[in-house]
Amino acid sequence: MKVGFVSLGCPKNLVDSEVMMGQLVARGHELTPDPSQADVLVVNTCSFIDPAKKESVNTILEMAEYKKIGRARKLIVAGCLVERYRGDIRKELPEVDAIIGTNELESIVALCEGMPAAPASAPYLYHDLTPRVLATPRHFAYIKIAEGCDHPCTFCVIPQYRGRFRSRRFESVISEATRLFRQGVREINLIGQDTTCYGEDFGLEHGLAHLLGRLAEIETAQEKWIRFLYAYPNKVTQRLLDTMAAHPALAKYIDMPLQHASARVLKRMKRGAGGDIFLKLIERVRRTIPGVAIRTSFIVGFPGETAEDFRELCQFVEAARFDNLGVFAYSDEDTSASFGLDGKVDGRTIQNRKRRVMAIQRKIARARNRALVGREVPVLVEGPSQETDLLWEARMATQAPEIDGVTLVNDFEGAAPRPGEIRRLHITEAHDYDVVGTLLAPTEAAPSLAPSPLVSIAL
Repeated sequence: MKVGFVSLGCPKNLVDSEVMMGQLVARGHELTPDPSQADVLVVNTCSFIDPAKKESVNTILEMAEYKKIGRARKLIVAGCLVERYRGDIRKELPEVDAIIGTNELESIVALCEGMPAAPASAPYLYHDLTPRVLATPRHFAYIKIAEGCDHPCTFCVIPQYRGRFRSRRFESVISEATRLFRQGVREINLIGQDTTCYGEDFGLEHGLAHLLGRLAEIETAQEKWIRFLYAYPNKVTQRLLDTMAAHPALAKYIDMPLQHASARVLKRMKRGAGGDIFLKLIERVRRTIPGVAIRTSFIVGFPGETAEDFRELCQFVEAARFDNLGVFAYSDEDTSASFGLDGKVDGRTIQNRKRRVMAIQRKIARARNRALVGREVPVLVEGPSQETDLLWEARMATQAPEIDGVTLVNDFEGAAPRPGEIRRLHITEAHDYDVVGTLLAPTEAAPSLAPSPLVSIAL
């Protein structure tokens, strides 16, 4: 049969979709990007915050229409929305024929084929032998190195859906990465709820640093990039920083969600620390890894956040001068510990605070980008721009896929660019979040990428 997928939410969710697709392909089924041609449609949902829930429900209803106007006979809903609203989905969405929780990914084949699915016997975590179909462009991929989370953050409901923290076995990650590099992948991004806890559950000290060092030593025919995402600040050790500095293949990039700078707000979040401690950590990161890019994210409007707390956050952002920054409006989820806290902030104030922080960051990002004009930097070529045929898109190692700005190519020397090449670029222009430049003549042969069988529905 033909199966179509829609994957919503974060890269961790995307890997779950890739695993489900891999199971189906291994069984002999075909994947299709056209929902009107699918016999079965699968929507892998997100429910982290209220906008994600609404997007998930709207997408389910949109895909349900293909049971009327297309050839689809079955609609399956998977992911975090199932974990949170399993009963409600069965009751309120009769269009849905089956559901799959985050620990039930191996049920996908049985449900698509109309067979009874075996109950999940243990918290799920895929491994290097698990069939998987990449949904990313062929030159970069995600590897989930851990699942679940043990942190008690009061705003977060992820541990309720994903369970306790558990790491993949060391050699399993190395084996998967080696295979991906041999297939032509140039950039691997390690993901998990908290990658900096990697290995702690089976007694591996400095697990992430050890893993990064081994990954950097994998022999490849061409240059490779390796980065990790989602670092917990109090787990960023000197050993980890020294490892990043020592290996050219490790992207000089740290994604470290700090969530706030006010010690009072952070205490209510059950995060701890504060702006002064964070500034010392940031200074140590930059001193150890010259040229490092630091990305963070904040929540504004958390219950009890006062005008003084917010002013402290703004002052911190101005002092820290992050390379990349995201701001989330607090979402009052009824199953989170913060739902019962007093001092709720009204929606209008939350949105005004979000805009204020982003305005500060916009000026910082613009100044940082202007300082790059005239420099030559290595970039990973992505492909033609989605906005105009006149430009190509690329990324510096300091730009993570799908979350940071891009590098635009408006001219090139020598051979025409090809997706997946790593070439040098001369930066000629700077904008708020993006830079523009000329791609220099290649110094290496273009990579030979394995054909991708992928299949994702683009909404």
